[in-house]
Amino acid sequence: MENADFETYDFLINEEDEAMLLLYVREGSPSSPSIDIDPNNKSAILHRNANDHINLEAIPDDVIDSLAEADKLLICELSIEKDEKDTKIIYAYEAEIND
Repeated sequence: MENADFETYDFLINEEDEAMLLLYVREGSPSSPSIDIDPNNKSAILHRNANDHINLEAIPDDVIDSLAEADKLLICELSIEKDEKDTKIIYAYEAEIND
């Protein structure tokens, strides 16, 4: 898998208007995760642990709206597999949304 694929992420919104972030698993486990959201720039920084911070750009408006109403963001980190059907959830956790 190419490095650009490793940096790929996506947001989903469920029927209750709750957002979830999907991304590929990263080195090290999440620890006290939090997220800073900049609604004006439609961006965010996920603080996965003390040493891993992920810049999220071009967040869709419906996701920004959903996050404005939330206290936490559900995050699922997926395994990187050659065959997409073999993908597994490695970590599932909530990140506190910082004010």
